[in-house]
Amino acid sequence: MISLSIIAIIIGFALAIMVHESSHAYVADYLGDSTARLEGRISLNPLRHIDPIGSILVPGLLLLSQTGIIFGWAKPVPINPFNLKNPSRDRFLIALAGPISNFVLGAFFAVVARFLPSESNFPMLFLYIAQVNFMLMMFNLIPIPPLDGSAVLPLLFKNNAKLLYNMEKQGFVYLVGLLLLDSLTNGSIMNFIVRIPVESFIRLFSGS
Repeated sequence: MISLSIIAIIIGFALAIMVHESSHAYVADYLGDSTARLEGRISLNPLRHIDPIGSILVPGLLLLSQTGIIFGWAKPVPINPFNLKNPSRDRFLIALAGPISNFVLGAFFAVVARFLPSESNFPMLFLYIAQVNFMLMMFNLIPIPPLDGSAVLPLLFKNNAKLLYNMEKQGFVYLVGLLLLDSLTNGSIMNFIVRIPVESFIRLFSGS
């Protein structure tokens, strides 16, 4: 029988991805680039956002391995910077919209869990969903391409196009390297970047 925690994590992950990607697409459309909207990415239909590897394989393996941390990614939201009035600033705002949406969603479920009857399973269900959203938010804020946090790099290194190009091109290699380094340090890196902030958010909003 599938446990309550696994059901909650699956629901939370699907919900987190739908809201996260739709937020990217909505803000892009608001800032003048309708590319994502025209491709149907402002949608709560998970099939429009799922990436087989990032949305199913990676989080599934993490769930089965019981690492205590779950993350992943969806299909990138298409952005045409030529449609934006201020490409550097607007791309940063578009990228930020995803993590912010997960923060709001996580805070909402954590606060609701605080007021639900403790004798039911719903507080734990809602806390798991909140936890998944906070985890995805923190992981996506890591400033390594293709994660959302990398949107800050053009603002920091706007005068070094070669460096930005190399980081963009090698981003996935850096990300894999970070995860390998984390495994060699018994999860201490992700514990600092993801787990500790997530636990703090859960305590802050749920009171537990």
